[in-house]
Amino acid sequence: MHHPVGFGGDVRQVPVFSHPGLLDHDTGPDHAERPERLAAVIEALRGAFPDLDLRQAPPATRGQLLRVHDATLLATVLDSQPTGRIPLDSDTVLSPGSAQAALHAAGAGVAAVDAVLGGTARRVFCAVRPPGHHATADIAMGFCLFNNIAVAAAHALDRYGLTRISIVDFDVHHGNGTQAIFEAEPRVQYLSSHQLPLYPETGRREERGVGNIVNLPLPPGTGSQRFCEAWRERLLPEIDAFAPQLLMISAGFDAHARDPLAQLQLDAEDFGWLTGELSTLADRHCEGRIVSMLEGGYDLQALRECSVAHLRALAG
Repeated sequence: MHHPVGFGGDVRQVPVFSHPGLLDHDTGPDHAERPERLAAVIEALRGAFPDLDLRQAPPATRGQLLRVHDATLLATVLDSQPTGRIPLDSDTVLSPGSAQAALHAAGAGVAAVDAVLGGTARRVFCAVRPPGHHATADIAMGFCLFNNIAVAAAHALDRYGLTRISIVDFDVHHGNGTQAIFEAEPRVQYLSSHQLPLYPETGRREERGVGNIVNLPLPPGTGSQRFCEAWRERLLPEIDAFAPQLLMISAGFDAHARDPLAQLQLDAEDFGWLTGELSTLADRHCEGRIVSMLEGGYDLQALRECSVAHLRALAG
């Protein structure tokens, strides 16, 4: 392994991309995906890591978004210019600040890809909202406006000519949007563990794409031991065999036992363990390169603990 000088559990080597405008996506009172989520993550990371390298995420361009999204979705999110809150569906909202938030959330992933593939960082965490993995090519849904990680992966394919990217999604909800965008794209491997039955009711084992999709549904009540075994036995070997040139993570922390929207029974240590295992695979296959993006997680205390465990493991 050729680590940059000084890398050995040094969190300064893991830049965090975020943006103040991400807090302006106003989902309204009593909405699970609220600005306080991101504020809690940033506060926890700053508290745990005084040397945190926090960077401003640039906005994504329309061209970057159009690699995975239809022009109709861009028009809805970017050109509606709402004066108040508009529901796009029963749980997805557009507010006056949402367009800029969505642009910076997607732009964070693009900037992270540029950092790791441009050689200025090995691992990057994007502390963003709205989340992205439910957004399809043409539909904003499940709290998501644009599919942040899909935009970033498409940038890596297009701009850097990569031929093997693994997207690992451990959010408690299946990333139906990410799967739908890449299910016919053999250069992208998508692997997901998630609770089933649970929103969005996709992600069954038999959904295989062109052999590039690996779903691991877990029943409600699944705890640490079964979760870690499932990853160790089924998902981690699939990544190892694919030998990605870049590892990307949809880091949702809603499989934590405290989460109000799901019934898995994980704790922060489980996310730290899995992140460590993924880091080992990244060291083996892609010079340690990982781009991780925040997805779900709706209990503030669980979010704090899990994001700190995740970043600590990314820092090695």
